[in-house]
Amino acid sequence: MNILIVTGKFGMGHWSASISLRQQLLRSFPEAQVEVMDLIACTSHNPESMYKWFNVLVTRGSGLFNLYYKFTQNKDSDERPLNEEQCPDRVEELFAVKRPDVVIATHPICARIVARWKQETGSSLPLVTCITDLTSHSEWIHRDTDYYLVGTEEIKERLAAKGVDRSIIHVTGIPVRAEFKLPVHRGDRQERNLLIMGGGLGMMPRKDSFYEVLDSLPGVNTTIITGRNQKLYDRLVGKYPHINVVGFTDRVYEYMAWADLVLTKPGGITVFESIFSELPILAWEPFLEQEKRNAQFLVERGMGRVAAKEPDECLTAIRELIYDDDTLADMSAKMHAMKEQLEQESLIHILARLNAERGVCA
Repeated sequence: MNILIVTGKFGMGHWSASISLRQQLLRSFPEAQVEVMDLIACTSHNPESMYKWFNVLVTRGSGLFNLYYKFTQNKDSDERPLNEEQCPDRVEELFAVKRPDVVIATHPICARIVARWKQETGSSLPLVTCITDLTSHSEWIHRDTDYYLVGTEEIKERLAAKGVDRSIIHVTGIPVRAEFKLPVHRGDRQERNLLIMGGGLGMMPRKDSFYEVLDSLPGVNTTIITGRNQKLYDRLVGKYPHINVVGFTDRVYEYMAWADLVLTKPGGITVFESIFSELPILAWEPFLEQEKRNAQFLVERGMGRVAAKEPDECLTAIRELIYDDDTLADMSAKMHAMKEQLEQESLIHILARLNAERGVCA
């Protein structure tokens, strides 16, 4: 079976989900060909410019981004014109070379490109859309999608309310690496371990006073993952005796397994990495609409809290939670219960069924 996972690098969450899916699929279908591809780069004349302006928009123009996101929440995405730079003709050429048996999209634009190509060509190539945020935004919904993978039962119900056939929606959680799913054994410890992450860009407080207070918290050891923020890494590394500073790493699962609490941006991937690690979340107060919804989900499910952006208020939120054993244990237990409810093998069953019908898929 030839499986093509298509995504875009608008932030690293979609790419991370794609890599996790590839890992999962190869474990179940070791003889399959599974490739992750940046479809935006393959179908656009200038993808670097698109990614650059997206980063500017979400970091400096989040208000405008949120306004657009809300305005299009329930708008039929199939009615909106497709960017000519993402022309279905390019998809036709690409698929003629790759010859996939099934396509999995982890970004809404990619799902739309493939769905539009199916509409114009009449192709029956199966399209599986993996929604990588806790959202039912209409940008993900397309008439030529064969299956949807969603994070929660609530998202399934919202998609069904928008007219999506309930039988093709599967509650799988958002894909994470297998290492996050290993059994958790933290045990009783005298010291508390706090993990702080600021996403791939390492977006964290700038004031030294924030880190000085962190370093002075009684009985707390802190690990800060600065991502690709080299300036922050250079500024903090070796400066505080109770703060361990780590740059970009692909072993976040090890730090989550060690921690008692994580302070992080509530991106969809990170939320489910924490859930599978049964690690309570204190979310930086989000500014993007998708992350606001993710944070709301955590609070409503009793699996996390939200910390204000201001350093002093954030530190207060840390103090209130890091020493509260009962609340941390309750959050962790609720994460464990949610893991038990997910249909983690749904994608495997879907592809096994498609594989059995390869004459139809080819």
